[in-house]
Amino acid sequence: MLDIGQANISGNPQRQRMRFNKLDLNLLVALDALLTERNISRAGQRIHLSQPATSNALARLRDYFQDELLIPRGRQLILSTRAQELVEPVREILMRIDSTIATQPTFEPSETMRKFVLLLSDYSASVYIPSLIASMYKLAPQSGLEMRSLNERPLEQLEKNEVDLLIIPSQYVSSAHPSKPLFEEQYMCVTWKGNTRIQNQLTFDDYIEAGHIAGDYSVNHQHAPAFDSWFLERFGVKRRVEVTAPTLTALPQMVVGTNRIATVHRRIALQAEKTLPVAIWTPPIEIPTMIQTLQWHKHRDGDPAMQWLIAEALRVGKTI
Repeated sequence: MLDIGQANISGNPQRQRMRFNKLDLNLLVALDALLTERNISRAGQRIHLSQPATSNALARLRDYFQDELLIPRGRQLILSTRAQELVEPVREILMRIDSTIATQPTFEPSETMRKFVLLLSDYSASVYIPSLIASMYKLAPQSGLEMRSLNERPLEQLEKNEVDLLIIPSQYVSSAHPSKPLFEEQYMCVTWKGNTRIQNQLTFDDYIEAGHIAGDYSVNHQHAPAFDSWFLERFGVKRRVEVTAPTLTALPQMVVGTNRIATVHRRIALQAEKTLPVAIWTPPIEIPTMIQTLQWHKHRDGDPAMQWLIAEALRVGKTI
C-alpha cells in the first residue's frame, strides 16, 4: 500500500504533496484506515503513524470535508453519514493507485522474492497447497506464501488489499471480482470400522438415523456447511448433528470410537482411510459437486506477478 510518511501527513510544509482540489492525497491513506478501524490508535498502527499524527490527520480531514467523519459515542467512534458514503470510494481509489503505480511492469518468477497472501480453508491447505508450493519452489524458489485461515469476511479482506487470493467454494464467490474454477470435489461418508450399526452397507435410513459430525465455519457471514440447508430443502428432513468442529480435515478422526458418521470431501476421506481405522462409503444420496474457486481483486488484473500466480494456481488445480 502507499507510503504516506509521518512528516507528510502531520503537516510538514517542506515535504512535497500531491493535491487534488486542495486535498492532500496522502491523507486518503489515513482516511481509509480511520474509516476502517474507527479508532485513532488502531488506525495509526495500521499506517505506522503515532497517535498525535493520526489525530492531526483526522483534524485536517474534518476541515476539508466540513464534517466530523468520526463521531464520539460513549467510548466508541461511529461514522457520520458522509463518512459512510466515503468508505467504498476511498478504498477503490487507493486500490487503483496501488495497482497502477506500485505494480512492477515486468515479472521474472526465478528472481522474485515476493510473498503472496492466500485465504483458504484447512481442506485446501491439506489437499491442494502442497502441490502449489512444490510447483512454485521449482519456478520461483525465493517467493513465499502466507496462508491465513478462511473466516467470515474473506471478501472484505480482499477489497482492503489484505490478501492476494481467496480459495473458496463457488457459492461464496463475489460477482464484483474475477474468479475461475480451481478444481472439483465430490463427497464421501466416513464411519469407524467398529461401528455397530453400519457394517456392510450405508442406506438412506442409516444416514438419517445416525448422529453426524460436521464442520461449522463461516464464510461471508454464512455458516457452513451449506450442505445442511441443501439437504433439508431436498429431502425435507434434518441431519442430527451431534458434534461440530471448526475444521474439515479432522472430521474422520472424530468418528473413531463412535457410531457417528461424517460427510467429507472425497480427498479427505481417501487420506483418512490410509491412516485411520475408518470405512468410507458412497453417500446414499446424490450430493452436488463442490467447485473450489480462485478469486482475486479486479484491480490486480494488471499485476504481472499476480497473473503469473493465478495461471500457476489454475494449472496445479488441474493436476490434483
